[in-house]
Amino acid sequence: MSFIPIVIAIIATLVIVAPITWVISAKAIAKRNDVTIGNANEKAREIIDEALKTAETKKKEALLEVKEESLKTKNELEKETKERRAEIQKYEKRVLSKEETLDKKIEAVEKRDSNITRKEEELGKQKQKVEELEKKRQQELERISGLTSEQAKEYLLKTVEDEVKHDTAVMIKTLESRAKEEADKKAKEIVVNAIQRCAADHVAETTISVVQLPNDEMKGRIIGREGRNIRTLETLTGVELIIDDTPEAVVLSGFDPVRREVARIALEKLILDGRIHPARIEEMVEKAQKEVETLIKEEGEAATLEVGVHGIHPELVRLLGKLRFRTSYGQNVLKHSIEVAQLTGLLAGELGLDVKMAKRAGLLHDIGKAVDHEMEGSHIQLGVDLCRRYKESALVINAVEAHHGDVEPESLIACLVQAADTISAARPGARRETLETYTNRLKQLEDITNSFKGVEKSFAIQAGREVRVMVVPEVVSDSDMVIMARDISKQIEDQMEYPGQIKVSIVRESRAVDYAK
Repeated sequence: MSFIPIVIAIIATLVIVAPITWVISAKAIAKRNDVTIGNANEKAREIIDEALKTAETKKKEALLEVKEESLKTKNELEKETKERRAEIQKYEKRVLSKEETLDKKIEAVEKRDSNITRKEEELGKQKQKVEELEKKRQQELERISGLTSEQAKEYLLKTVEDEVKHDTAVMIKTLESRAKEEADKKAKEIVVNAIQRCAADHVAETTISVVQLPNDEMKGRIIGREGRNIRTLETLTGVELIIDDTPEAVVLSGFDPVRREVARIALEKLILDGRIHPARIEEMVEKAQKEVETLIKEEGEAATLEVGVHGIHPELVRLLGKLRFRTSYGQNVLKHSIEVAQLTGLLAGELGLDVKMAKRAGLLHDIGKAVDHEMEGSHIQLGVDLCRRYKESALVINAVEAHHGDVEPESLIACLVQAADTISAARPGARRETLETYTNRLKQLEDITNSFKGVEKSFAIQAGREVRVMVVPEVVSDSDMVIMARDISKQIEDQMEYPGQIKVSIVRESRAVDYAK
């Protein structure tokens, strides 16, 4: 029982003491807080004052900088304004100067215009006076001559035209005769002598060869069982055998004349032997090839002996022999080369040049045609390459390269090779022409000459190498003949294509006929 009052007393004490303690503590804390707040407020005021002082200082500094910058900008603007003003004044002075110059020029132009206008008026008056005087002069001339101005003009022009035509014809004739008389005479003598002394035959080659058979039974033996014989022969020779209804004949067709000759010889040997089978065919073809090679070599050597040229490389001699089987426009190339060599030698002899060198160049000028079916390039370039390979002289090489005018000739011998080549190819009968082409050329020649005024008749003669023109003597004078001959020649050159040259001869004849009774 004594314990409860103690507890109650303690609780009561605590109840009383606790509020008192809390009040005292709260006052102490409040006092301490007031002191802290006071210190903080004081520091805040100090910071604010310091900030205000700093801001004021910064403001003053910024104002000073702005004033300095504005002053500097103002000075620069003033300086630039002064410069611009000075420049503008300078431009104004130049503009004023130009305006003054322009005003002066305008005054000068106006003055010149007025002078020109005045002179034009004066010229107009003078022109009118001249026209009046010219009219009076024409009237006086017409009165004196009894002709109108148009009649007088026509008469004067005709007189002058006739005089000029006559003088021109006389001058042309004189100059031509003076310049060409000796040279033309000598050239004609040389060419004619060379042609007369040179005789050559030409064999017209074709793309086929015909082999005669003893009987038609031989055709079956040539064909063989299932065609094995003919196939073997065609394969080994490269030539096509045509066995048709032609009695006792077989046609060999091929563009290579050497192969065709091998096939012809082999087939003839087989026919004579009578044993025709693939093995025998192969043997005979091999023999035929050897024979043809021997023939080629012999033909080349014979050509050099015929021309009289020695020391040619054996390979070039073989290629010359190969030209025996080569044709150009129907003309045998080996025969053509021999003829060119002979002509070149004769021409060189007439001119006092090296005859042997001239013949050598003429003989080798078409050597490239021996290989132009086997190698790429023109026969000229191939010939030059062959001559260089086998150490021919520079003169011969240039003659080969220049004989068709591809390069300039460097010697007289090269020019002679050109001339001899043209003569050999262009002479009548050298190359084959169809009858239609030949007759068309003759007709075209006569049509061209007949189209000229004053031509009575014209005749194309000497295989188209000359055209003779008969003119009406009352229409064409002697002076007109010279001009007409030149005009006809020019028109033939422009409208026709022909080898060599065409001679134009104009004949004018006056006859007086009477009869004694």
